[in-house]
Amino acid sequence: MQTTLAVLFALLAAVSNALATVLQRYAARTVPLTVGLRPALMGELLRKPVWLAGFGAVIVAAALQALALLNGALSLVQPLFVLELPFALFIGGIVLHRRLPPRGWAAVAAMMVGLGVGLWAASPSGGVDRPRTGMWAMALPSCAAAVVVLVGTAVRRPEGRVRAACFGLAAAVCYALTAGLLKDATHACATEGAAAFFTAWQTYGFALVGVAAVFLLENAMQSGPLVASQPALTLGDATVSLALGVTVFEEHLRGGWWLLPMSLGALLVVGGAFVVVRVPLVRTLVAPDAPR
Repeated sequence: MQTTLAVLFALLAAVSNALATVLQRYAARTVPLTVGLRPALMGELLRKPVWLAGFGAVIVAAALQALALLNGALSLVQPLFVLELPFALFIGGIVLHRRLPPRGWAAVAAMMVGLGVGLWAASPSGGVDRPRTGMWAMALPSCAAAVVVLVGTAVRRPEGRVRAACFGLAAAVCYALTAGLLKDATHACATEGAAAFFTAWQTYGFALVGVAAVFLLENAMQSGPLVASQPALTLGDATVSLALGVTVFEEHLRGGWWLLPMSLGALLVVGGAFVVVRVPLVRTLVAPDAPR
């Protein structure tokens, strides 16, 4: 029952995130591509009502994600957010009265099948609700170092695919870390009450890292083509979440020959994502270099 609730809430959160993606990236198209890391970018976007509406959808998605993480493993919940991209296509198609071409449908189908096969093969289970402090003491510096290296690489590169991919991967690390901290804080609230939630360092940690994730994602959208940033974000979030689930939350994944269907599922997801981001509807809706 708990697993079913986790999947349901995760899917609803993915839909809400997809709506946020459509609104926020549409707003981001109205600001120019950038050459440098732009702290002022968030200020510009905050003045746009469409972007603020998207941010509201992000808050709803965060609440649904918390409920999903309360009922299921991090290794199960976070990979389901891969479906955010197909959901964004559906919503964008309705908003813009555009149809998804056959290759787009095929790519979406590949992503869904790949996700299903991968999660079936991995079969995430077990784990702890409140990780040991020592595990966070290792995970936080590791994630921070990865983000610093990726951002450092991005700012030294000109506008283009490498820059966008590095920012996308940095955002993915932050999104996965945000989910892990949110899961920990949510369980503190469920077991010890609201006071524990507001006094837990994880609560302020996921809020801070979440803002950093949004900032890095917006810079990824402004740094180069979606075909570079979105697959990096999609695969990166799922991969880092699986790593945090296994190491920090001590969750269990099947090994041995099950690694073969897991790899096949991952390839289908990545291949589908690369095709999806080349669909004209996606470029019209969210690509930063799309015609205005």
